[in-house]
Amino acid sequence: MTGPLGAVDVAPALDALPPLDVVGRLHRLRPAVTGAGADALLVTTPSNIRYLTGFSGSAAVLLVTPDRALLATDGRYRTQAAEQLEAAGLSGVVELVVGGAAAQRQAVSAAVHDAKRVGLEAENVTWGSRRRWAELLQRSVLVATAGVVESLRVVKDGGEVARIGAAAAIADAALAEVQELLGRGATEEELALALDTAMRRRGSSDRAFETIVASGPNAAKPHARPSSRKFEAGDPVVIDFGATFDGYRSDMTRTFFVGGVPGPELAAVFDVVAEAQAAGVAAVTPGALTGDVDRVCRDRIGQSGWGDRFEHGTGHGVGLDIHEAPTVGPGSTAILTPGVVVTVEPGVYLAGVGGVRIEDTVVVTDDGCRPLTIYPKDIPA
Repeated sequence: MTGPLGAVDVAPALDALPPLDVVGRLHRLRPAVTGAGADALLVTTPSNIRYLTGFSGSAAVLLVTPDRALLATDGRYRTQAAEQLEAAGLSGVVELVVGGAAAQRQAVSAAVHDAKRVGLEAENVTWGSRRRWAELLQRSVLVATAGVVESLRVVKDGGEVARIGAAAAIADAALAEVQELLGRGATEEELALALDTAMRRRGSSDRAFETIVASGPNAAKPHARPSSRKFEAGDPVVIDFGATFDGYRSDMTRTFFVGGVPGPELAAVFDVVAEAQAAGVAAVTPGALTGDVDRVCRDRIGQSGWGDRFEHGTGHGVGLDIHEAPTVGPGSTAILTPGVVVTVEPGVYLAGVGGVRIEDTVVVTDDGCRPLTIYPKDIPA
């Protein structure tokens, strides 16, 4: 593995990274299910299923009871599911059922048998799905649960942090490769495509989310989609993107100015956002409230007179999903502990003029935090 700004592939071999402790996750889940007032839990959120079993297919349901775990999926994933359960150390621990929708539901129903209260993931189950489960599991009371698995995912183990770090290194190196397009009259769409391609070539399995490249007035739109607009001298260019490695994602934003010479107003905005972002990163420490991290960033921008132009939260958790717990926003009360991975991404947006956002993904350590995205913030385009 080369340095993060190297010119060759940066994705490490999986066997060079710390292993994921997937087996231990089921043990930690069971007390949480009981704490949620259920005797068993039906897991239907794909990222939660992957977290608990290692299975990465798009269609499955996982039943977890006090003494049993059953993964039901369809024939497309017969071989993949078996291989991934074995790789996770769960062969013989998680029972695999493969068949059509009816067969899967019947297997779940038989496995539930004497569970009086079965939890459903309320944030994932549709009204129609809830009705079908109620018809099938008539001997059980269905209980709406929220955050049962997600609460376990907040603190990452060493294997997870290593994979997020690998995704971040891929993104860093890809940006170094394509940044020169900013000075060549390319379009937002062309740069986004080049960045996505560079990440793939360096070992990313996919984009972490839809890449944002926003220039000139478009940079005032926090979630602008790349367009056919060409970069022009003096343009602010906000690039928000991430890579995915072994299921885990990274997230980074950098703001450049084409030609390296912004106008006076945007130059001042850049300085304020950079100061706010650095202060926010410094505030990410064990025991800190995520709302306090947000307040540090918001106060600095507010002092500049642009407080009303910072219209989104300061950050969010990152892992198997690009947005997961904890939230880093106004009034959020999550307590940071070592192993928690969050973003710090303040921004200021001036309609019709442009905007600035700077973002890093960081992991909380015993005495502060460590940035996982390390691309320089002060290099002109």
